Parts: sequence; C-alpha cells; structure tokens
Amino acid sequence: MMRSFAGLASTLNLSVAVEQLGSTRQTVRRHIGQLEDAMGFKLFEVEDRRYVLTDRGARALAPAEVFLDQGAVWFSGQFEHVAGMLKFSYESGTGWIYHQQQQPISMIWGCESKLLRAALKAWTLSEGQLESEHMAKIRPHIVAYRENMEGWICVEVGENSFYSNWFGWAQARSSVGRALGQFPGGDAVASLADAPFQDIRVGGGIRVDQVLTKLPLGGGDGPMRLIVFDRLLMSVQLPDGSPIIVSVVDRARKIRISGMGSEVLDTMPEEARIDFIE
Repeated sequence: MMRSFAGLASTLNLSVAVEQLGSTRQTVRRHIGQLEDAMGFKLFEVEDRRYVLTDRGARALAPAEVFLDQGAVWFSGQFEHVAGMLKFSYESGTGWIYHQQQQPISMIWGCESKLLRAALKAWTLSEGQLESEHMAKIRPHIVAYRENMEGWICVEVGENSFYSNWFGWAQARSSVGRALGQFPGGDAVASLADAPFQDIRVGGGIRVDQVLTKLPLGGGDGPMRLIVFDRLLMSVQLPDGSPIIVSVVDRARKIRISGMGSEVLDTMPEEARIDFIE
C-alpha cells in the first residue's frame, strides 16, 4: 500500500504509476482507499481526471519514502539500531562498501580528534552562525552544503578539509556547486546515507557518525582505498539567516562501527591525515 501511495504521489499519473509498480489500476486504487480509510484522511483529490496530493498527503509522502527505503535495506539484513542509534551497511558485488553508524555526541569529548572537539566548541560559542569569529579557526576544515531541488549542493570547501586532502585541492574546489555523489547501492542506500543530513535539517542541531567506505584516492579514476572517518554535522546559518549544513571530518583513530575490525586503521593512506593545531 505504501509503495502504491509513493508511486502515485511521485508521478500523479495512475497509468505511469501502474507501469512503474508493475501493478494494476484496480490494485493501486484499492491500496490508496485502504490507506485513506486506515489513516482517516484523504491522500489525493481528483481534479479534471488528474490526481493531486492533499496537504496531508504531501506531508505523508517523505516519511513513506523513508520507511520504504529503510524497509528495503532492513530486509537485506543491513539496517539495525545499536544502542538506540542507526547503523546500516551495504556491500556490492563489485567490492564497494559503505558502513555508517551514528555515534553519541559525547564521543567527541573522549575521542582523539582535536579538530572535532574544536568544531563542537566553535559551533556552541558561535550560536550556529557561520561568520562568527568563533568559527574562523575551523573554517579551513569544513565542507558546507545547502539543500535545493537537486539535493545537497556543496557551497564551500575548506582548503585543509579532509575532502581537499583526499581528493586534491583542484578537484575539491571544482566540487562547489555540485550535488553530493550518487551511491552505487541505489536509492535505498542513498536515502539512508542522506538520513543524517535530514536529521540536521529538521532538528537544527548536530550529529556524529562514523563511516567506513571506499573512496577513489585523488578522485576520478584514482585507486579505491579503504577509509574510516568520524563526521560531525552541524546546522549553521549564513548572515541572511538561511540555513546550511557544515560537515567536519577527521580520520578515525578507533573503530566504533559494530562488527568491524581495526585493521583498516593501519592501511589508511597519508592523505587521510588531518593536521589541526588547537
């Protein structure tokens, strides 16, 4: 029923939705009716023989899509909560991997990263204002994103950021104005990888995740190398009051993703190193 709702809501065309779902018009209509009966409100109106989302239907769409994506990954045994925090994993047949596990904010005070500690302090002292003098010291280490219709668009890359170290300053600079990369795991994996950004967008706070994945060293066709890093996401404001998300990343010194071994820490290349002096 949720697939029928999301399919019709994304196309607003019954024939197209039926084709994409591999279903029938009768089944999709029945599913929508059952959902509306169960939820107690209309999801769609029909105007001039065209489907239009109601206000309640529009507000229900994003959660339905998230549930569907989470369900798809959960069904493969790769989505779980560890100590109440989200963890998901993806491993493709071609060797690409992605593991992401949320961490408690208090982890920053106990970890070895001076950069993450300084970033959290700067965010607090600046009251979430990017142009505050308190943010000046960590500004060269950030990557900033703004959300638009295409997703999360990179609007600033610090010259000393993890991103610049790993991919090279030239490619890092050329990423300004581009959307976050596509995930080989498909839409469901991309949705869960995007979940921390959505958490920050909605809650206006901060979040810490550890990520273990493979990235092309130097970008482009560079060799794929294993990397594990700790990432602090922070909601900040530009001088005009518009919101952006700032990412501060440092290489991990301890594996905090459950079920992962520590051997990757010994194989990370020099480009994963972040030099930060408090």
